[in-house]
Amino acid sequence: MSATVSDSFDVIVIGAGPGGYVCAIRAAQLGMKVACVEKRGTLGGTCLNVGCIPSKALLHSSGHFEEANHKLAAHGVIVSGVSLDLAKMHARKGEVVSANVKGVEFLFKKNKVTWLKGTGSIAGPGKVAVDGKDYAAKHIIIATGSESVPLPGVEVDEKRIVTSTGALELDKVPGHLVVIGGGVIGLELGSVWKRLGAEVTVVEFLDRLTPGMDNEISKQFERVLSKQGLKFKLKTKVTGATLTKDGVELKLASAAGGAEETLTADVVLLAIGRRPFMGGLGLEAAGVKLDERGRVHVDQHFVTNVPGIYAIGDCIAGPMLAHKAEDEGMALAEMIAGQKPHLNYNAIPSVVYTSPEVASVGETEEQLKARGVAYKVGKFPFTANGRARAMNETDGFVKILADAKTDLVLGAHILGADAGTLIAEIALAIEFGASSEDVARTCHAHPTLNEAVKEAALAVEGRAIHI
Repeated sequence: MSATVSDSFDVIVIGAGPGGYVCAIRAAQLGMKVACVEKRGTLGGTCLNVGCIPSKALLHSSGHFEEANHKLAAHGVIVSGVSLDLAKMHARKGEVVSANVKGVEFLFKKNKVTWLKGTGSIAGPGKVAVDGKDYAAKHIIIATGSESVPLPGVEVDEKRIVTSTGALELDKVPGHLVVIGGGVIGLELGSVWKRLGAEVTVVEFLDRLTPGMDNEISKQFERVLSKQGLKFKLKTKVTGATLTKDGVELKLASAAGGAEETLTADVVLLAIGRRPFMGGLGLEAAGVKLDERGRVHVDQHFVTNVPGIYAIGDCIAGPMLAHKAEDEGMALAEMIAGQKPHLNYNAIPSVVYTSPEVASVGETEEQLKARGVAYKVGKFPFTANGRARAMNETDGFVKILADAKTDLVLGAHILGADAGTLIAEIALAIEFGASSEDVARTCHAHPTLNEAVKEAALAVEGRAIHI
């Protein structure tokens, strides 16, 4: 079916996750006629529907439950008879998700972005097919996101062996939850169910949690989570899973080889990572090249090898983060409009929303050593921060890495309360090329957790006041 004038657009975005919907809205703001293809019944992609937003809702709610049971007494607030209404907790999570996805739909209407409901594929040069109907576009943007990586021998049914999607919908607290994978998703959702009463065991193939994180932070993070009751089996691989009458039986083996052991669980969460989702897009027929890891290959302007076709977000190289996808979407829309936006990947923060949180931006010590960069380290513990003491949240520390010669801030890593908010200051410092002295000489309100950032910056030159 050939496209009519009314079916022609300046831009068609395939995928309405954070990267796709932000790109569509920004392109519309810049005066382009825009459509966005989305097969899900709601907008927002994995993040808003079954990822970032519902997981944070459960993390927040389960945090209150944990606080009522174990933390409020230290503040003189005595609570008795605390009970869990899991159905209501899920209902609240659903309300949060609904408000967010409806908000995106409102923004589409406000900015006159056409939602093409259905499954999209590239039907040829300048042409997108949505459930059999063709639409023309000068610019086609692939923003299809990612999906959970499968593991041979572990078959997901989203009931007893679940991905993050199923882990957000469990209708009862499992007696024993085994998490396969010691990354961000596994630790966040493992924390949720541990707070609600489950025994949680994390099985990780590597010798540490959160690969890629600054090693010192990672080790301290493991200690903090262990203190909370999470159990870890590191340097261990899962070789198979069998459903039983009562749950799941996992076969484990040392990552270095050796005898197998058995681990039983009520529920197993498979969280070993995510991979680009590009099923049914027709990329091969369109001639779009992929890289060695199955991601869409693009240049620095998000352009594929096929003129008029672009890609952003989880389906291209780089960290699989919603905010990274959003910034790429905005930048691409502005590039198509003839502007020259700037995106500094070194200033993109990452956050683990456990309690305490972990946040990082810039380079780690390991990366600096590998590059042969001379650097200085400034650290400050939350045990010495007045606000953290008042909050009874003294776990963790702030760590700032600065160039030994220029004092330029190269990276920062925070383990502690509200680390995800605190890291923004350092992201801004890196974006604007600030030195540790610039951060140190910026007045920080007292008493705040942010003062730990200032003290860490002072500590780069051995000038911290409160330690």
